[in-house]
Amino acid sequence: MRNVALSISTIHAILELSPNSSCTKYTIKLNNNQTWLLYASSPISLSHDINTITSSVFSGVVRIAALPDAGPKFEAVLDRFSSCYPVSGDAVFTKPFSLEYIWDKRGWGDLLMLAHPLHLKLLSDSDCSVSVLEDFKYNSIDGELVGVVGDSWVLKSDPVSVTWHSIRGIEEDSYSEIIKALIKDVEALDASAISTSSSYFYAKLIARAARLALIAEEVGYLDVIPAIRKFLKDTIQPWLEGTFGANGFLYDGKWGGIVTKQGAMDSGADFGFGVYNDHHYHLGYFVYGIAVLAKIDAAWGRKYRPQAYALMADYMNLSRRANSNYARLRNFDFWKLHSWAGGLTEFADGRNQESTSEAVNAYYSAALMGLAYGDSHLVSIGSTISAFEIQAAKTWWHVKEEDNLYPEEFTRENRVVGVLWASKRDSGLWFAPADWRECRLGIQLLPILPISETLFSDVHFVRQLVRWTLQALAREGVGEGWKGFLYALQGIYDKEEALVNIRNLNGYDDGNSLTNLLWWIHSRDDREERCDGGSTFCWYRHYSH
Repeated sequence: MRNVALSISTIHAILELSPNSSCTKYTIKLNNNQTWLLYASSPISLSHDINTITSSVFSGVVRIAALPDAGPKFEAVLDRFSSCYPVSGDAVFTKPFSLEYIWDKRGWGDLLMLAHPLHLKLLSDSDCSVSVLEDFKYNSIDGELVGVVGDSWVLKSDPVSVTWHSIRGIEEDSYSEIIKALIKDVEALDASAISTSSSYFYAKLIARAARLALIAEEVGYLDVIPAIRKFLKDTIQPWLEGTFGANGFLYDGKWGGIVTKQGAMDSGADFGFGVYNDHHYHLGYFVYGIAVLAKIDAAWGRKYRPQAYALMADYMNLSRRANSNYARLRNFDFWKLHSWAGGLTEFADGRNQESTSEAVNAYYSAALMGLAYGDSHLVSIGSTISAFEIQAAKTWWHVKEEDNLYPEEFTRENRVVGVLWASKRDSGLWFAPADWRECRLGIQLLPILPISETLFSDVHFVRQLVRWTLQALAREGVGEGWKGFLYALQGIYDKEEALVNIRNLNGYDDGNSLTNLLWWIHSRDDREERCDGGSTFCWYRHYSH
């Protein structure tokens, strides 16, 4: 800043404002027991009243930092790094399952930044020169923020396998039961009978049918593929061609994205899709269906490739060009390493995301579309973002009994976060209260896919989550569809009991089916409990280290 008179105000009373001998550092003490340090690049004269600090005209750089602890060692750390500051930063996917932060800094000396718990878990000291100051930390709602010194960081996630079919395979003696359910589910497919025009619920029906096609491939029962192909064409093409009538996609040049007809006319329609809520959720289901249809009908895939890529690019665009048609990675947060579902609407608690599994589905589906079209770059980026999204879900949404990330009372009462906000954590959901635990579990699992195995690879946690959720089934009115998700997770460690429970269900979620649940259960195996972050399910990892 040049020739500026500063004015800094606070809602708290200023008890003390004391300079050092050169007037380049001031200690500010407030009546809420906080101490702040102000650093100036050249001498500055400050004065204060009850809640405002003012200066004479000043030219230079001013930095202000909260002192995390009254001890002198923390102040010494801030003193040491006070002369170097960042003016910008960049986040780059340098290689698969790797993300690099690069800061443009000014001043002199080394750059001190703060890392959240997931940063620290993924930080690769073999790929960049950084020092972690383990004792220098601040408290935050995301966990302890720890000091890291370095001009660039490299974050490396465990790789994930993006596969069309189950990672482990299905036991052949279970084929007959799956095929029996498959025939019945395919016979019930009827595009003309779909009553919803909601982009979300319609897309779930598309993805549900696409799952049937892949399961049919895996169990070798291809007789049903033509009927599924027809259903997928009948349901997807009207949305891509703009002939659906009741709804459809439009391009919005103002914000650089796709909106629905209903959403463009009513900000509350399609869960706020017209104001950019939940784009990765809705479009992820569409992209999944398109990827599968392009796989089983290559000619169709070639014909509709432009529309397919347009839907994917709405939330997966990586372009930095000013004239790009779409925002860059609309939902994914490079710093938090997970997506946000909230769009243009402002909330007092900041951005939010409810379903991590639907976020994973969006990027996983994009990777599958890359497989269908032979696009290795899309496969790589989709797989990489899926991996980071999974790591974030396990860090902030999955609440283990032994965790200390959140306050003790919250940890005791919750096994999953309902809605994660920038500045708070909700136990309840947008559509259900906190005690509907089966919904809280289900919204973090649906849709059930091969990659769900990686999202819930920690069997110890799955046991805790299922035990916590089972209590909710005593409540009257629990939906059969939500029970199906609970029993699916139960199948990870108790296959036989889960299979009995699933066979006794009388209904399924609109994006799920008996075929899909049986496929999931019969692709489980009896294995020792472990918490490996999901890397066990990426076979090449065994040969790449």
